[in-house]
Amino acid sequence: MSTIAFIFDMDGVIIDSNPFHKVALHQFCEKYGYHLTEEQLRNKIYGRTNKQWITNLFERELSPEVLHLFAEEKEGLFRDLYQHDIKALAGLDQFLEKMNGQKLARAIGTSAPRSNVDFVMAKTNLSQYFPTILDDSFVEHGKPNPEIYIKCAAALGYPPSRCIVFEDSISGVTAGRAAGAKVVGVATTHTHKELAETDYIIDDFTDLDPAQLISILFKKPD
Repeated sequence: MSTIAFIFDMDGVIIDSNPFHKVALHQFCEKYGYHLTEEQLRNKIYGRTNKQWITNLFERELSPEVLHLFAEEKEGLFRDLYQHDIKALAGLDQFLEKMNGQKLARAIGTSAPRSNVDFVMAKTNLSQYFPTILDDSFVEHGKPNPEIYIKCAAALGYPPSRCIVFEDSISGVTAGRAAGAKVVGVATTHTHKELAETDYIIDDFTDLDPAQLISILFKKPD
């Protein structure tokens, strides 16, 4: 077993789902009278738990029951929009197969609810690669708080400093860095320039080798 573990965000990393989330968010927000710009979406919604962004949107405290109903309404819109287009990010299947061959530990740490995790795993047939998955129910504080990645590392039995986090959102990058992990930016949601605070940047997983990535991120000093 390697001394390095890998932690994957889900939306924007395992799947390029954010364009569909954006449409669902716009539909949801418009229904309730909110007209958000792209900047507002990035600052108030992307990378956050449903509890966080729904509270941010309505700017008032909501009961757990109302939060759950709003969240499932929006996620139901997302799943309906995405169900015929969903696929794993390019090269991910091959990357995960290489991880199996190299006996590398891995987990998913996501702000998404379990209903979306189950949807993604069923549609992409990737559940076999991820025995450890932490969704939004595992944390009190969403990204940019590092809680999700600290808990993922603990679930895998690794210190965060020996983990590589794959993230597409700025709040997620902040969370990974705050946890003490190496962070690989996946440029699905943000540009390379916007992901400049990461340790390494990829567009997708095509031709990416886990062992080579480990050697780049954890190279010994001269």
